[in-house]
Amino acid sequence: MDQVWHLQDPYFYQALQNLAGKTVVVQTIRGSVRGVLDQVMPDFLVVDMAGNPFHIRTQQIIWVVPGPLQPS
Repeated sequence: MDQVWHLQDPYFYQALQNLAGKTVVVQTIRGSVRGVLDQVMPDFLVVDMAGNPFHIRTQQIIWVVPGPLQPS
């Protein structure tokens, strides 16, 4: 069975890929999540917040901004 992915927002997907590995703030319809953008997939992303992975559907995202760098 062949499946073909069709991206809803290809430019948004590409912008998210450019933020992979960086600290981000993701605002969803249910609240915000701040952490490291661990994975970007066509229909969801994974934000690691203090070692806890949050899987967020792209359809639930309102906006994403790069977060401040964490002090080392």
